[in-house]
Amino acid sequence: MRSIDTQILTCTRAKAIKGSEEVQSLWSGYGSIKRYTLEGGAYPSVIVKHIVLPEDGKHPRGWNTDLSHQRKVKSYAVESYWYRHYARLTEPGCKVPQLLHATEEGGIRLLMLEDLNALGYSGRLTPETVTLTEAKNGLTWLARFHARFMQVPPEGLWEIGTYWHLATRSDEWKRMTHITLQQAASAIDRRLNETTFQTLVHGDAKLANFCFGPRGQVAAVDFQYVGRGCGIKDIAYYISSCFAEEACEAYEEELLAHYFKSLEVAVDKSFDFQLLKKEWTALYKFAWADLYRFLDGWSAGHWKLHGYSERLTRSVLEELNDS
Repeated sequence: MRSIDTQILTCTRAKAIKGSEEVQSLWSGYGSIKRYTLEGGAYPSVIVKHIVLPEDGKHPRGWNTDLSHQRKVKSYAVESYWYRHYARLTEPGCKVPQLLHATEEGGIRLLMLEDLNALGYSGRLTPETVTLTEAKNGLTWLARFHARFMQVPPEGLWEIGTYWHLATRSDEWKRMTHITLQQAASAIDRRLNETTFQTLVHGDAKLANFCFGPRGQVAAVDFQYVGRGCGIKDIAYYISSCFAEEACEAYEEELLAHYFKSLEVAVDKSFDFQLLKKEWTALYKFAWADLYRFLDGWSAGHWKLHGYSERLTRSVLEELNDS
């Protein structure tokens, strides 16, 4: 494989690379994401995701199984396919970085992407800094994304989107301490997967994967777990990443109302929106319970395992028990 510098210069027609900085390392040491600042050419800077698949995965929480490694390998293949075939379909309305160049050789993958910072999306928010308005802007992005891909088959993507979905998380399921939830995991999974209205879900729609502009504009990154699913799974996960227990409780109605209003505006009018809204609203607590199931086996004591998520999970278990 040609050097990364050579590929960057050839693709962008830049005169030189002025410098580079690491944006972040990839999970479990599978590579890095770097920003390259350029002189001349079509782009002032580009982002390069350099993936090096090791022979043996080494997980920071102690997981080191073939299942874990194969899940990551597939996730990078899915992300590459997403950027090659789907990313351009998001315009206009839900901005994602566009693919400039991609290569694959052996266990090495390289994705060269637009730098969202250079396009005006330089804001990064945390649960400590995000405002209610900014959180709603992220929900608007998700609504437009779900509307754009409503009932679109997941060709080349995950058959079931989200990084925590049950079929790929048997290690975590076996380690659960919440036994009643463990026993109900398959029923919750089926309820979410058998919905009438399916879309493509981002799959890792946490606040950290959204980039914000100064006028409320939003873009999203990290499409390793994009695939078919009920859109409300993205919403529960996104809200869980924005707010702690009290705010989740206080803002639930307002946040869901904003999401569904945005979805109604964006979705194709051939869909029966009221049926869609009724179905997905009823599954909001199921999406939280599904996430709770994963976290219980993955990281006991995680900050998202709070009273709000416990209450919703308990409500799901009661509903399943009564049915």
